[in-house]
Amino acid sequence: MTLNDTLQETFTALSANKVRSGLTVLGIVIGIGSVIAMVSVGQGAASGIQSSIQSLGSNLLQVTPGAARTAGGFGVSGGRGTSSTLKQDDANAIASQVQYVAGVASEVSSRQQITAKGTNTNTSVIGVTSAYPEIRNVSIDQGSFISDDQNNSLAKVAVLGPTAAGDLFGTDDTTADGLPNGIVGQTIRIKGMEFKVIGITAAKGSSGFSNQDDTVYIPAKSAQRFLTGNDSVSSIDIQASSADTMATVQDDVTNLLLALHGISDPTKADFSVLNQNDLLSAVSNVSQTLTILLASIAGISLIVGGIGIMNMMLTTVTERTREIGLRKAIGAKKADISRQFLIEATVLTLIGGTLGVVLGGGVALAINALGLITTSISVSSVVLAFGVSAAIGILFGWYPARRAASLNPIEALRYE
Repeated sequence: MTLNDTLQETFTALSANKVRSGLTVLGIVIGIGSVIAMVSVGQGAASGIQSSIQSLGSNLLQVTPGAARTAGGFGVSGGRGTSSTLKQDDANAIASQVQYVAGVASEVSSRQQITAKGTNTNTSVIGVTSAYPEIRNVSIDQGSFISDDQNNSLAKVAVLGPTAAGDLFGTDDTTADGLPNGIVGQTIRIKGMEFKVIGITAAKGSSGFSNQDDTVYIPAKSAQRFLTGNDSVSSIDIQASSADTMATVQDDVTNLLLALHGISDPTKADFSVLNQNDLLSAVSNVSQTLTILLASIAGISLIVGGIGIMNMMLTTVTERTREIGLRKAIGAKKADISRQFLIEATVLTLIGGTLGVVLGGGVALAINALGLITTSISVSSVVLAFGVSAAIGILFGWYPARRAASLNPIEALRYE
């Protein structure tokens, strides 16, 4: 038999019982669709988290306070960021003494109730320096950012994130970008003190840890004087000159701060240095594990679908026993019979795989459109789906095909 004859025979055989063929294909459709949808969700979530981390800054390292030490080295340890062990002098020393540092910015963070024109919101207030926007990838949409002069003079000025601006002044009057308009020059009150709004940042969205748009920036020294009442900083942001130098900068910063703080044992450090690359690597590993887990769970339905194909093909062999005997009697070889049933099983799975790709892609796009979670459909997952479809057809169709090819033609012709 030629390939064309085999394909025609395959179409005739599968069309003979459309309901049974359709139900068999449905198992593969659900299996392939589930795998693509789950992989898309896993990859999309990983991509979203990685983008959020990268949006925090380029080549970023962050120094945060660690456990506060008591006399004699005893006492209860606080979590990262709970103590006040970092000073502006630490930031100045890093900027002047550590190589491969492109920029350093201190942060003085607190949570405050802010009021304006009868409205109020509870949001994050961050005291920053002029280097902050470049290091943390913050762009100004309206007005200007905080300058060194304003920081040194303890100026009461503020730059609002778009969410904070909308909460305080409403969103009835907006720019073409959808940001609140006419706010620069207005005043807000923090702890009963008036701060003049000098700018609004461009929207960045949630970082996965906090909403970067729901933030108010004020000069770092103003935050220390009027909000926290001390000279400590909440964190120190460091931008390395390149991704390749981040590990070197991290080691040098750690050694410098240990020396400045008079700590000889690194395990007793009262600070932590977080490397953005390490965080990205950890997220990538976790996301890959999650994606594999989701795909494996969805893949169980593929096995069920494959068993369904085997069951159908075994039933088909039984029903077509006389046909097989007749073919063998007129000269058909075992390879011809085996190929016929293998092609039928493979065609079923490829049809199911195609429909499964459409279903899985549609589900992934629907989830993305509804805003439930970001999804990402990769070419590799689609190619894998077709490969798995063909493999299932061959794997689960092999035994029925072999059984059909092994039938004795005389006994097959006698079969009722």
